[in-house]
This record gives sequence, C-alpha cells and structure tokens, in this order.
Amino acid sequence: MSDLGAFPNGLEALEDRLRQDLAWLELPAKAWVPPRVVDGRPVVDVVIIGGGMAGLVASGMLKRMGVANHVVLDKAPAGREGPWVTFARMRTLRSPKQLTGPAMGLPALTFRAYFEARYGREAWIALDRAPRETWMEYLVWYRRVLELPVQNGISVDAILPRDDGMLDLICRQGGREETMTTRHIVLATGRDGLGGPFVPPIANGIDRKFWAHTADEIDFSALTGKRVGVIGAGASAMDNAATALEAGVAQLNMFVRRKELPRINKFTGIGSQGVVHGFAGLPDEWKWRFLNYAMGQQTPPPRPSVQRVSSFPQAHLHLESPVIGLEQEGDHVVVRTPKGRYAVDFIVFGTGFKIDLNGRPELAAVAPYIRLWRDRFPTPAGMSNGELEASPDLGEAFEFLETEPGACPALAKIHCFNFPATLSHGKLTGDIPAISEGADRLARGIVRSLFVSDREKHFENLEAFDTPELLGDEWDEDKTGVLPELSSERT
Repeated sequence: MSDLGAFPNGLEALEDRLRQDLAWLELPAKAWVPPRVVDGRPVVDVVIIGGGMAGLVASGMLKRMGVANHVVLDKAPAGREGPWVTFARMRTLRSPKQLTGPAMGLPALTFRAYFEARYGREAWIALDRAPRETWMEYLVWYRRVLELPVQNGISVDAILPRDDGMLDLICRQGGREETMTTRHIVLATGRDGLGGPFVPPIANGIDRKFWAHTADEIDFSALTGKRVGVIGAGASAMDNAATALEAGVAQLNMFVRRKELPRINKFTGIGSQGVVHGFAGLPDEWKWRFLNYAMGQQTPPPRPSVQRVSSFPQAHLHLESPVIGLEQEGDHVVVRTPKGRYAVDFIVFGTGFKIDLNGRPELAAVAPYIRLWRDRFPTPAGMSNGELEASPDLGEAFEFLETEPGACPALAKIHCFNFPATLSHGKLTGDIPAISEGADRLARGIVRSLFVSDREKHFENLEAFDTPELLGDEWDEDKTGVLPELSSERT
C-alpha cells in the first residue's frame, strides 16, 4: 500500500492515483442524456446554483453518473465560493479532520489525502482540525482535479417556469443579461439559501453604520480601540468576537439569553450511518421531535473558539442578558438588558439565519407555490418552532412540492440542496459529515427523472441499435444441419 506521506511529488502523485482509481471504476460514466435544443439554443440538463462544497460534490456526483451536460454557477470570483475565506472567521473547521466530506467514497479525493500529499504524514498526525484557508485550498483542488464545470461571476436573477416543463434562468455576468434554459435546477446555496441573515426587530431603529451581521463583510480594523457588543454566543458569534478582539477593540461585551453556554452537541452523540440514511424514513412527527429537541438544546461553540475569546481581559460574557432594547445616542448605541445598560460603538449580531422565500427575488415566480411543512403538518403541542414550520416540504430527491397539485409542476425540477432541507432529509446538505451521501441521493433522483422523461428517445435508441454480437461465421455450415433421428430400436 502506498504511503501518501512518502510521495516524492506530492499532489502530482496523488492525482495520478486518483486518475487510476477512476479508470478502474470506469468513472465518470459515459454521457447518456439525449441533447435538447429550444429557441435555437442548447438546453442544459442541470444547472447548479452555488459553487461551494455542496455545489461541487453535487456536480461531481452528476458527472460520475454520466450527466455531463451540466454547469455550476457562482457569483463569487474563483476561489472565494462559500464562506471559508469570506465571512467564516474561525481559525479551523469545527468538524473533525478525518471526516471524508465530499470525497464520494474515493480515498484519494479526501482532505486527508490532499493534506498528506502536500505536507506529509507527520503534519497530518500533528494537525488538530483543518485550517479554514487550507480547506478552501482543498476545495479549489477538488474542483480542478475533477474538472468540474464551474462558471464564476454569474448571478441568477430569476427562475422562470416554462410551458414545456423546463425552466429559464435569467443570469447576469458583469452588466450583461443572458437566458439559460435547463431541465433541472439544484439550489446549492448554503445556510441562507432560502432566506438570509436573521436580525431581530430591535435593530430597526438603529443606523446601519452601527451594526452588522456575522455573515456581512466587516472591517475589523476600523474597530480598533472601540467598544463592541456581540449578540449571541454560538460558533459564529464567538469567532467574530475573537476577530474583533484580535483587531484591538478596547472592550467587548457578549450578550447571551441563556443561564450558561450550551456544552453538549447532541447530534454528534447520535451520529451514525443510521441517522444519515434513516432520518428521511422517520414518520413526520419523529423528524420534528428530533430536530426541535436538538435545536432547543443548541449546539455549543467549539472549545477553541471560546478560549480564543476568553484569553482577552477586555472580553466580558453577560449570561441571562437578552437584549431588550437598543438606543442610539449620538456616536454610540446603548444596549439594554435586564441586568443593565452598556454603551457600545458597534454591534455584531450573531443571531443566525432565517428561512424566508419572499426574501429571495430569484424565487419570486415559484415561491408562492412551494409547500412548507406548516402547510400540511400540524405543529405538535408544545413544540412550536418557526424555523421548522417555514422549512420546505421536499420529495425524495430534495425537490420542492406544490401546495396545490398542478399549480406549478416545474417545482419538481427544482432541488433544494441546502440547509433548509434538514427537516425533510436530515443533515445531508449543509455539513461536511454526510455531504457525499446527500449528493448521491440528489444525483440518483435527477438521473431517474431525466431517464423517465426521455423514455421515448431511449426506446427509439433501443429499437435502432443494430451492432451485431454475432457475425454469422461463428459456426461451420456443415455443422448446422439437422441431427439424424435416433433409432427407437436398440443395436
């Protein structure tokens, strides 16, 4: 067995190994989807919106299964897709380093293989968790080595159903608008894929220059010597607090509703292939019960993130301190909690994300027809949960379903491969641990739909296929006669 840490040529040798693995497995499969043309332009079989981790592994799985005519669109420049080098501010990933993530079952495609090929086995052993910048470099390599069809700098302004059952995408690149027609769309748009950052209404009366959300671009250097308040104490709140402290803020106050920080990551405790593949099969009431409980317990911020903040003497944690008011006073804001009033120069909201289909203009033409869980599932007594109630109710391949059958059939061709799919499918679309299993489920569903839709063409191909296996010269003519009849008498 090869030792990746001993590879003399690092990534070059790893890539050779990956190519051989793919060849032995006969991957990617040959292209098999019949081409289509409408309005004088070729139809794209699948458009994936979002070129982050989820979009890349979705593309990899489709290519693997022979759906070659697909594209991945991302509005960010190449190498800046997703959160890793934009608004993610942790030092390392929160997931354990050994998780295989988007590798699709290929050992040579894992982060570990990549890391050891670059830095050696000893560096891997010494590594605690993956630095986020290194993880981004891995995803850039992943995209390159699989030759995935990513197009950068393209935003999608609208998704419009067509009378022929396909979909038009109104895309923009630079100042130029273009229409792309496709048979399926995959929304690989991340944590805020069906909504956006959640900011509580108390921010409404405060000038925007005084606050930001953790998902915003923030000039932390401008906060040097300032008083900063952070609302929330989840992982992103901690990472932003630490970044502010490292930029030299004079004082940092974290305001937290709870009596203490959550300490146990409940879902980690039950992580297994049973959860990965079995969650989607749970009765609806059990899906709700699992997620409502886990969300109520909350996920603790990583220990290193908390220590990164607590190491600064000017950092103060205010427990049992929900923010009940914000008052703008001249050049600063006063934060009111049940325990006191605190003057700050800037506020960072670590308050998570919301599901709000009306907040996504590209979905305006289809959003009114998308069925949410609250449209068909009565909220269990004592388990009210706004995020779950607003979650889309999805089919087996992550496709949207209609509130009224027949109202918008095109929804069956739009696949929600982002975080809000969790209630329907479990944690397969937004986190590293099971992203390959999620992409496999997605791609298989799309492949099935494409084949069934093209059944007439495939049957025509079946009838027209005339390449002979036998050429007629396999048997001598004198051996093809009729055998003489056996005599009924014994000789």
